[in-house]
Amino acid sequence: MALKREHGQEHPYIPAGIFKIRLPFVHYRWERSEALQAILMCATCLGAIPILTENLGLSFDIAWSMVIINGFLYCIHALLGDPVVPGWITPSIPLTIAYLSKFAIGTERIHALIALQLIVGLIFIIMGTTGIAGKMMKIVPNSIKAGILLGAGFSAIIGEFKIGGRFELYPISVTIGSAFAFYLLFSEKFRQLRKKNRFFNSIGKYGMLPAIIVSIIIGPIAKELPIPEIEIGSIIHIPNFSTIIKTISPFGIGFPEAKLFISAIPMAIMAYIIAFGDFVTSEALINEADEIRKDEKIDFNSNRSNLISGFRNIIMALIAPYVPLCGPLWAAVTAAVSQRYKEGREAMDSIFGGVGTFRWMTFISVTLVPIVSLVQPVLPVALSLTLLVQGYICTRLAMDICDTDLDKGISGVMGAVLATRGAAWGLAIGIILHLILSNSKKSEVNKVIN
Repeated sequence: MALKREHGQEHPYIPAGIFKIRLPFVHYRWERSEALQAILMCATCLGAIPILTENLGLSFDIAWSMVIINGFLYCIHALLGDPVVPGWITPSIPLTIAYLSKFAIGTERIHALIALQLIVGLIFIIMGTTGIAGKMMKIVPNSIKAGILLGAGFSAIIGEFKIGGRFELYPISVTIGSAFAFYLLFSEKFRQLRKKNRFFNSIGKYGMLPAIIVSIIIGPIAKELPIPEIEIGSIIHIPNFSTIIKTISPFGIGFPEAKLFISAIPMAIMAYIIAFGDFVTSEALINEADEIRKDEKIDFNSNRSNLISGFRNIIMALIAPYVPLCGPLWAAVTAAVSQRYKEGREAMDSIFGGVGTFRWMTFISVTLVPIVSLVQPVLPVALSLTLLVQGYICTRLAMDICDTDLDKGISGVMGAVLATRGAAWGLAIGIILHLILSNSKKSEVNKVIN
């Protein structure tokens, strides 16, 4: 039986400085809806496998093992008090792949990735340790916060619909799956149906899970995906750490040269700028939920989130460097958990029950051979649905953040530039527009710069 909390207080935890340790079953209850959702939503986590095999020249087995290691590290967010579902630095993936393509596939490219991920991890830790991250959340103007969110949303959607994107490869599966996901998560009509009908209410509890199931069914019918074949025999895939260390870890292949660290700095800064958008999204989602649920005080601390994300990046860089990098938020699932959390304490006692259960269950699921064999054919479509939902969430939150027409104009231009020209250009344009157009004599952006 999980520990109970008093109305309006923080959920019980073990204090550890900036961290607040919460153990499943001890400090929060196991949420069945999030557990079932995680079983098939692990397909998105496994979507990293083709990214790793194609860009690093790794075998499926090693890439799968890397996903399992990364999946375990996801769990430390809820464990240490971060009330979100963490994920990749998703919008940076195309930029990271383009950067790595400058290096020969093999040891040279892996060294370049190790250097990049170590620097990204250090930036996260510096921002969290110094407290700059928390100050930035308060200082950065709404127009620039909204611009970052719009840029992330535009990037996610454009990536799916561009020539050669996943929509072009799986048009029927993506169209039907995403339409179903949008309807379940965001439709006012469906929300009303849930209030009137127990069957629809049951479906709504599982977030994006029904959409993934629909894609598994529609894909083979439309002849866009193969029919899943469940492998029965071995049950759990245990990573072969000795092979991983020899193949991809700096302790096996050596550490990168200094010049690779220097060349990685601009890309690392861009990755952090993009990740900063996830902190903005996290804060907006948690504040939105906190306003509705008065029975639990949710403590979202961007400094703590930065530190945990930094630890994950450094650990992965030293054991199994990861092309998607380690980001602070999986926006689509955090939104789905938040949506159910808003339904009240009976639906979900604590936000940590939702995010903690989901991440522990995705870790368990990516180790299970039958589940991985079931979802393997639908991996590209599951990734596409996640990115499209993330695009919707980011654009909606961006519009909510804007208080004035000036904010809307600046954020729109900044978001478009960020999506088409990259994070550095987008941020520069946003700051310049704010300085030129803002009526404030003491601009908040000036505070950031100084």
